[in-house]
Amino acid sequence: MEIKKRPYWAISAVAVAALALTACGTSGSGSTAAAAETKTEIGAGEGKVSILAWPGYVEDGSNDPNVDWVAPFEEQTKCEVSFKPFGTSDEAVTLMRTGQYDVISASGDASLRLIAGGEVDPVNTALLENYADVYPFLKDKAWNTVEGKNYGMPHGWGANLLMYRTDKVDPAPTSWDAVFDDAGKHTGKVTAYDSPIYIADAALYLMKHQPELGITNPYSLDADQLTAAVNLLKAQREHVGEYWSDVVKEVQSFSSGSTVLGTTWQVGANIAKAEGASVETVLPEEGATGWSDTWMVGSKSKNKNCAYMWLDYIASPEANAAVAEHFGESPANPKACQLTTDPKHCETYHSGDASYAEQIWYWTTPVEKCLDGRTDVKCTDYSAWTKAWTEVKG
Repeated sequence: MEIKKRPYWAISAVAVAALALTACGTSGSGSTAAAAETKTEIGAGEGKVSILAWPGYVEDGSNDPNVDWVAPFEEQTKCEVSFKPFGTSDEAVTLMRTGQYDVISASGDASLRLIAGGEVDPVNTALLENYADVYPFLKDKAWNTVEGKNYGMPHGWGANLLMYRTDKVDPAPTSWDAVFDDAGKHTGKVTAYDSPIYIADAALYLMKHQPELGITNPYSLDADQLTAAVNLLKAQREHVGEYWSDVVKEVQSFSSGSTVLGTTWQVGANIAKAEGASVETVLPEEGATGWSDTWMVGSKSKNKNCAYMWLDYIASPEANAAVAEHFGESPANPKACQLTTDPKHCETYHSGDASYAEQIWYWTTPVEKCLDGRTDVKCTDYSAWTKAWTEVKG
Protein backbone atom coordinates (compact mmCIF):
# COMPACT_ATOMS: atom_id res chain seq x y z
CA MET A 1 0.00 0.00 0.00
CA GLU A 2 1.47 3.35 -0.98
CA ILE A 3 0.79 6.21 1.39
CA LYS A 4 0.88 9.77 0.12
CA LYS A 5 4.21 11.46 0.80
CA ARG A 6 4.35 14.35 3.20
CA PRO A 7 5.79 17.53 1.66
CA TYR A 8 9.40 17.06 2.78
CA TRP A 9 12.33 17.90 0.61
CA ALA A 10 15.57 15.92 0.64
CA ILE A 11 18.33 17.51 2.67
CA SER A 12 21.30 18.48 0.51
CA ALA A 13 24.93 17.91 1.39
CA VAL A 14 25.25 21.66 2.02
CA ALA A 15 22.41 21.53 4.52
CA VAL A 16 23.96 18.55 6.26
CA ALA A 17 27.30 20.34 6.54
CA ALA A 18 25.57 23.44 7.91
CA LEU A 19 23.70 21.33 10.43
CA ALA A 20 26.93 19.74 11.60
CA LEU A 21 28.40 23.17 12.30
CA THR A 22 25.42 25.06 13.65
CA ALA A 23 22.88 22.66 15.07
CA CYS A 24 24.98 20.11 16.85
CA GLY A 25 28.65 20.89 16.43
CA THR A 26 31.23 18.73 14.74
CA SER A 27 31.84 15.18 15.81
CA GLY A 28 34.93 14.23 17.74
CA SER A 29 36.37 12.44 14.71
CA GLY A 30 35.74 15.40 12.44
CA SER A 31 34.04 13.07 9.98
CA THR A 32 31.05 13.96 7.84
CA ALA A 33 28.15 12.01 6.48
CA ALA A 34 29.67 11.99 3.00
CA ALA A 35 32.91 10.37 4.21
CA ALA A 36 31.31 7.18 5.59
CA GLU A 37 31.50 3.95 3.63
CA THR A 38 28.51 1.68 3.14
CA LYS A 39 28.84 -1.95 4.24
CA THR A 40 28.75 -4.51 1.40
CA GLU A 41 28.31 -7.75 3.36
CA ILE A 42 27.50 -9.02 6.82
CA GLY A 43 30.25 -11.21 8.20
CA ALA A 44 30.45 -13.30 11.35
CA GLY A 45 29.17 -11.63 14.49
CA GLU A 46 31.73 -10.05 16.80
CA GLY A 47 30.02 -11.51 19.86
CA LYS A 48 28.55 -8.33 21.28
CA VAL A 49 26.55 -5.20 20.45
CA SER A 50 25.89 -2.11 22.55
CA ILE A 51 22.52 -0.47 21.98
CA LEU A 52 21.34 3.05 22.84
CA ALA A 53 17.56 3.36 22.67
CA TRP A 54 14.32 4.66 24.08
CA PRO A 55 13.18 2.80 27.22
CA GLY A 56 11.05 -0.16 26.21
CA TYR A 57 12.80 -0.82 22.91
CA VAL A 58 15.33 -3.36 24.21
CA GLU A 59 13.68 -5.72 26.69
CA ASP A 60 15.53 -8.77 28.02
CA GLY A 61 13.09 -10.02 30.65
CA SER A 62 14.72 -8.17 33.55
CA ASN A 63 11.82 -5.70 33.81
CA ASP A 64 9.15 -8.30 33.07
CA PRO A 65 10.00 -11.99 32.58
CA ASN A 66 7.22 -12.22 30.00
CA VAL A 67 8.72 -9.44 27.89
CA ASP A 68 11.96 -10.54 26.24
CA TRP A 69 12.99 -10.25 22.61
CA VAL A 70 16.70 -9.83 23.38
CA ALA A 71 17.28 -13.47 24.40
CA PRO A 72 16.09 -14.89 21.05
CA PHE A 73 18.37 -12.44 19.23
CA GLU A 74 21.36 -13.42 21.36
CA GLU A 75 20.63 -17.10 20.82
CA GLN A 76 20.29 -16.71 17.05
CA THR A 77 23.31 -14.46 16.48
CA LYS A 78 25.61 -15.09 19.46
CA CYS A 79 25.80 -11.29 19.80
CA GLU A 80 25.51 -10.38 23.49
CA VAL A 81 23.42 -7.23 23.99
CA SER A 82 24.24 -4.38 26.36
CA PHE A 83 21.64 -1.64 26.61
CA LYS A 84 21.64 2.03 27.66
CA PRO A 85 18.28 3.86 27.74
CA PHE A 86 17.94 7.60 27.13
CA GLY A 87 15.13 9.97 28.05
CA THR A 88 15.27 12.60 25.30
CA SER A 89 16.62 12.99 21.79
CA ASP A 90 19.11 15.60 23.00
CA GLU A 91 20.48 13.10 25.52
CA ALA A 92 20.67 10.46 22.79
CA VAL A 93 22.77 12.68 20.53
CA THR A 94 25.15 13.56 23.37
CA LEU A 95 25.63 9.90 24.33
CA MET A 96 26.13 8.76 20.73
CA ARG A 97 28.93 11.29 20.28
CA THR A 98 31.01 9.36 22.82
CA GLY A 99 31.48 6.56 20.29
CA GLN A 100 30.60 3.92 22.87
CA TYR A 101 27.50 2.56 21.15
CA ASP A 102 27.06 0.34 18.10
CA VAL A 103 23.35 0.97 17.48
CA ILE A 104 20.88 3.74 18.30
CA SER A 105 17.14 4.16 17.89
CA ALA A 106 16.86 7.77 16.73
CA SER A 107 13.73 9.85 16.31
CA GLY A 108 13.61 12.41 13.52
CA ASP A 109 14.71 15.26 15.79
CA ALA A 110 17.98 13.38 16.42
CA SER A 111 18.74 11.42 13.27
CA LEU A 112 19.84 14.32 11.05
CA ARG A 113 22.11 15.63 13.79
CA LEU A 114 23.75 12.22 14.00
CA ILE A 115 24.15 12.02 10.23
CA ALA A 116 25.54 15.55 10.01
CA GLY A 117 28.02 14.93 12.80
CA GLY A 118 29.31 11.75 11.20
CA GLU A 119 28.14 9.70 14.18
CA VAL A 120 26.28 7.10 12.08
CA ASP A 121 26.97 5.20 8.87
CA PRO A 122 24.90 4.87 5.72
CA VAL A 123 23.14 1.51 5.83
CA ASN A 124 23.03 -0.93 2.94
CA THR A 125 19.38 -1.92 3.17
CA ALA A 126 19.91 -4.66 0.59
CA LEU A 127 21.64 -6.61 3.37
CA LEU A 128 18.55 -6.40 5.59
CA GLU A 129 16.05 -9.09 4.67
CA ASN A 130 13.13 -7.49 6.51
CA TYR A 131 13.58 -4.04 4.98
CA ALA A 132 11.49 -4.99 1.95
CA ASP A 133 8.42 -5.50 4.14
CA VAL A 134 8.56 -2.11 5.89
CA TYR A 135 5.70 0.30 5.13
CA PRO A 136 6.74 2.35 2.05
CA PHE A 137 5.80 5.66 3.70
CA LEU A 138 8.57 5.15 6.31
CA LYS A 139 11.33 4.70 3.73
CA ASP A 140 13.49 7.29 1.97
CA LYS A 141 12.34 10.11 4.23
CA ALA A 142 14.10 13.37 5.04
CA TRP A 143 14.96 12.21 8.56
CA ASN A 144 16.61 8.90 7.55
CA THR A 145 17.89 9.44 4.02
CA VAL A 146 20.42 12.01 2.78
CA GLU A 147 21.59 12.45 -0.82
CA GLY A 148 19.97 9.16 -1.72
CA LYS A 149 21.73 7.24 1.05
CA ASN A 150 19.68 5.39 3.64
CA TYR A 151 20.89 5.67 7.22
CA GLY A 152 18.95 2.96 8.98
CA MET A 153 16.04 0.63 9.47
CA PRO A 154 12.66 2.32 10.06
CA HIS A 155 11.08 1.28 13.34
CA GLY A 156 7.79 2.19 15.05
CA TRP A 157 5.85 5.38 14.49
CA GLY A 158 2.99 7.35 15.97
CA ALA A 159 1.32 10.72 16.43
CA ASN A 160 1.58 13.27 19.22
CA LEU A 161 -2.07 13.31 20.23
CA LEU A 162 -4.28 15.58 22.30
CA MET A 163 -5.42 13.83 25.50
CA TYR A 164 -8.12 15.14 27.82
CA ARG A 165 -10.04 14.16 30.93
CA THR A 166 -13.56 13.41 29.77
CA ASP A 167 -14.97 14.28 33.21
CA LYS A 168 -13.21 17.65 33.33
CA VAL A 169 -13.14 18.93 29.75
CA ASP A 170 -16.50 19.60 28.11
CA PRO A 171 -17.14 19.78 25.24
CA ALA A 172 -14.57 17.33 23.92
CA PRO A 173 -11.80 19.20 22.07
CA THR A 174 -11.40 18.84 18.33
CA SER A 175 -8.64 21.42 17.77
CA TRP A 176 -5.25 22.31 19.22
CA ASP A 177 -6.80 25.64 20.18
CA ALA A 178 -7.72 23.85 23.42
CA VAL A 179 -4.07 24.06 24.52
CA PHE A 180 -3.21 27.34 22.80
CA ASP A 181 -5.76 30.14 22.37
CA ASP A 182 -8.27 28.51 24.74
CA ALA A 183 -5.75 27.22 27.29
CA GLY A 184 -6.99 29.75 29.84
CA LYS A 185 -10.16 27.68 30.29
CA HIS A 186 -8.02 25.10 32.12
CA THR A 187 -5.21 27.27 33.40
CA GLY A 188 -2.64 25.45 35.49
CA LYS A 189 -3.87 22.07 34.29
CA VAL A 190 -2.48 22.06 30.75
CA THR A 191 0.61 20.02 29.85
CA ALA A 192 3.01 20.08 26.90
CA TYR A 193 5.98 18.04 25.72
CA ASP A 194 9.27 19.29 27.17
CA SER A 195 11.54 19.64 24.14
CA PRO A 196 12.58 22.27 21.59
CA ILE A 197 10.87 20.12 18.95
CA TYR A 198 7.53 21.07 20.55
CA ILE A 199 7.94 24.41 18.78
CA ALA A 200 6.77 22.52 15.69
CA ASP A 201 3.42 21.87 17.41
CA ALA A 202 2.92 25.62 17.77
CA ALA A 203 4.03 26.16 14.16
CA LEU A 204 1.55 23.54 12.95
CA TYR A 205 -1.23 25.36 14.79
CA LEU A 206 -0.18 28.71 13.29
CA MET A 207 0.06 27.15 9.84
CA LYS A 208 -3.68 26.50 9.99
CA HIS A 209 -4.86 29.51 12.00
CA GLN A 210 -2.54 32.28 10.79
CA PRO A 211 -1.86 31.43 7.13
CA GLU A 212 -0.55 34.95 6.54
CA LEU A 213 2.65 33.84 8.29
CA GLY A 214 3.39 31.62 5.29
CA ILE A 215 4.29 28.48 7.25
CA THR A 216 4.01 25.41 5.03
CA ASN A 217 6.23 23.03 7.01
CA PRO A 218 6.32 23.22 10.84
CA TYR A 219 10.03 22.27 10.89
CA SER A 220 10.97 24.97 8.38
CA LEU A 221 10.67 28.35 10.07
CA ASP A 222 12.40 31.58 9.19
CA ALA A 223 13.21 34.05 11.98
CA ASP A 224 9.83 35.79 11.88
CA GLN A 225 7.91 32.52 11.84
CA LEU A 226 9.96 31.19 14.75
CA THR A 227 9.20 34.36 16.70
CA ALA A 228 5.48 33.90 16.09
CA ALA A 229 5.64 30.30 17.33
CA VAL A 230 7.65 31.31 20.39
CA ASN A 231 5.18 34.07 21.24
CA LEU A 232 2.34 31.56 21.07
CA LEU A 233 4.23 29.20 23.38
CA LYS A 234 5.04 31.99 25.83
CA ALA A 235 1.33 32.78 26.04
CA GLN A 236 0.62 29.10 26.58
CA ARG A 237 3.27 28.95 29.31
CA GLU A 238 1.01 30.97 31.65
CA HIS A 239 -1.46 28.10 31.66
CA VAL A 240 0.90 25.10 31.70
CA GLY A 241 1.00 23.28 35.02
CA GLU A 242 3.96 21.15 34.01
CA TYR A 243 5.94 20.07 30.98
CA TRP A 244 6.56 16.36 30.51
CA SER A 245 9.20 14.13 28.98
CA ASP A 246 8.37 10.95 30.94
CA VAL A 247 5.03 9.60 29.72
CA VAL A 248 4.49 7.57 32.90
CA LYS A 249 4.76 10.71 35.04
CA GLU A 250 2.42 12.49 32.66
CA VAL A 251 -0.12 9.70 33.12
CA GLN A 252 0.11 10.12 36.88
CA SER A 253 -0.76 13.80 36.50
CA PHE A 254 -3.81 12.96 34.40
CA SER A 255 -4.86 10.25 36.85
CA SER A 256 -4.61 12.60 39.83
CA GLY A 257 -6.44 15.40 38.03
CA SER A 258 -3.57 17.88 38.28
CA THR A 259 -3.51 17.78 34.48
CA VAL A 260 -6.67 17.61 32.38
CA LEU A 261 -5.50 18.51 28.88
CA GLY A 262 -2.38 18.28 26.77
CA THR A 263 -0.22 16.47 24.25
CA THR A 264 0.54 12.78 24.72
CA TRP A 265 1.36 9.50 22.99
CA GLN A 266 -1.27 6.81 22.53
CA VAL A 267 0.58 4.58 24.99
CA GLY A 268 0.00 7.25 27.67
CA ALA A 269 -3.74 7.07 27.10
CA ASN A 270 -3.64 3.28 27.24
CA ILE A 271 -1.82 3.32 30.58
CA ALA A 272 -4.14 5.98 32.00
CA LYS A 273 -7.24 4.02 30.98
CA ALA A 274 -5.80 0.83 32.46
CA GLU A 275 -5.39 2.71 35.74
CA GLY A 276 -8.99 3.83 35.65
CA ALA A 277 -8.55 7.44 34.50
CA SER A 278 -11.33 8.94 32.38
CA VAL A 279 -9.29 10.02 29.39
CA GLU A 280 -9.62 10.03 25.62
CA THR A 281 -7.34 11.08 22.79
CA VAL A 282 -8.03 12.87 19.55
CA LEU A 283 -6.06 13.67 16.43
CA PRO A 284 -7.08 17.34 16.12
CA GLU A 285 -8.42 18.86 12.94
CA GLU A 286 -5.11 20.61 12.25
CA GLY A 287 -3.25 17.29 12.17
CA ALA A 288 -0.34 16.58 14.50
CA THR A 289 3.38 16.19 14.79
CA GLY A 290 4.63 12.66 15.30
CA TRP A 291 7.63 10.40 15.32
CA SER A 292 9.11 7.73 13.11
CA ASP A 293 12.13 6.13 14.73
CA THR A 294 15.10 4.72 12.83
CA TRP A 295 17.65 2.14 13.98
CA MET A 296 21.09 3.44 13.00
CA VAL A 297 24.65 2.05 13.11
CA GLY A 298 27.39 4.02 14.89
CA SER A 299 30.25 5.10 12.64
CA LYS A 300 32.78 4.27 15.36
CA SER A 301 31.31 0.83 16.05
CA LYS A 302 33.69 -2.12 16.14
CA ASN A 303 30.77 -4.55 16.05
CA LYS A 304 29.06 -3.67 12.81
CA ASN A 305 28.15 -7.22 11.84
CA CYS A 306 26.21 -7.64 15.08
CA ALA A 307 24.79 -4.14 14.56
CA TYR A 308 23.41 -5.11 11.14
CA MET A 309 22.03 -8.33 12.61
CA TRP A 310 20.15 -6.29 15.22
CA LEU A 311 18.72 -3.91 12.59
CA ASP A 312 17.37 -6.83 10.60
CA TYR A 313 16.12 -8.77 13.62
CA ILE A 314 14.26 -5.87 15.23
CA ALA A 315 12.25 -5.35 12.02
CA SER A 316 11.28 -9.01 11.78
CA PRO A 317 7.55 -9.63 12.24
CA GLU A 318 8.01 -11.38 15.60
CA ALA A 319 10.33 -8.82 17.19
CA ASN A 320 8.58 -5.81 15.67
CA ALA A 321 5.23 -7.04 16.99
CA ALA A 322 6.65 -7.50 20.48
CA VAL A 323 8.28 -4.06 20.58
CA ALA A 324 5.31 -2.21 19.10
CA GLU A 325 2.87 -3.76 21.52
CA HIS A 326 5.07 -3.30 24.58
CA PHE A 327 6.08 0.28 23.81
CA GLY A 328 2.75 1.39 22.39
CA GLU A 329 3.20 2.34 18.73
CA SER A 330 2.53 1.21 15.21
CA PRO A 331 5.01 -1.37 13.93
CA ALA A 332 7.08 -0.60 10.86
CA ASN A 333 6.53 -4.07 9.42
CA PRO A 334 2.86 -4.74 8.54
CA LYS A 335 3.45 -8.49 8.97
CA ALA A 336 3.85 -7.78 12.70
CA CYS A 337 0.14 -6.99 12.91
CA GLN A 338 -0.69 -10.68 12.59
CA LEU A 339 1.44 -11.53 15.64
CA THR A 340 0.41 -9.03 18.32
CA THR A 341 -1.25 -10.44 21.42
CA ASP A 342 -4.02 -7.89 21.05
CA PRO A 343 -5.56 -8.59 17.63
CA LYS A 344 -6.72 -4.95 17.48
CA HIS A 345 -3.32 -3.43 18.26
CA CYS A 346 -2.63 -2.23 14.73
CA GLU A 347 -6.16 -0.89 14.46
CA THR A 348 -5.66 1.10 17.68
CA TYR A 349 -2.40 2.56 16.40
CA HIS A 350 -3.68 3.17 12.85
CA SER A 351 -1.06 0.96 11.23
CA GLY A 352 -1.29 1.31 7.48
CA ASP A 353 -4.08 3.89 7.71
CA ALA A 354 -3.25 6.20 4.81
CA SER A 355 -5.69 8.99 5.70
CA TYR A 356 -4.40 9.02 9.28
CA ALA A 357 -0.72 9.00 8.30
CA GLU A 358 -1.26 11.89 5.88
CA GLN A 359 -2.13 14.13 8.83
CA ILE A 360 1.14 13.56 10.68
CA TRP A 361 4.23 15.74 10.34
CA TYR A 362 7.01 13.46 11.56
CA TRP A 363 9.76 14.92 13.69
CA THR A 364 12.73 16.10 11.67
CA THR A 365 15.64 18.33 12.61
CA PRO A 366 15.31 22.02 11.64
CA VAL A 367 18.22 23.24 9.49
CA GLU A 368 19.21 26.55 7.89
CA LYS A 369 18.40 25.29 4.39
CA CYS A 370 14.62 25.57 4.41
CA LEU A 371 12.92 22.21 4.19
CA ASP A 372 9.92 23.79 2.48
CA GLY A 373 11.91 24.62 -0.64
CA ARG A 374 12.44 28.35 -0.03
CA THR A 375 15.81 29.68 -1.20
CA ASP A 376 15.37 33.40 -0.59
CA VAL A 377 15.70 33.14 3.21
CA LYS A 378 17.58 31.17 5.81
CA CYS A 379 15.53 29.05 8.14
CA THR A 380 16.26 28.63 11.83
CA ASP A 381 18.25 25.57 12.84
CA TYR A 382 17.97 23.36 15.90
CA SER A 383 20.38 25.48 17.93
CA ALA A 384 18.06 28.47 17.44
CA TRP A 385 15.10 26.32 18.49
CA THR A 386 16.97 25.20 21.61
CA LYS A 387 17.67 28.81 22.58
CA ALA A 388 14.06 29.74 21.88
CA TRP A 389 12.75 26.88 24.03
CA THR A 390 14.84 28.14 26.95
CA GLU A 391 13.18 31.53 26.53
CA VAL A 392 9.73 29.91 26.47
CA LYS A 393 10.25 28.09 29.73
CA GLY A 394 11.94 31.07 31.39
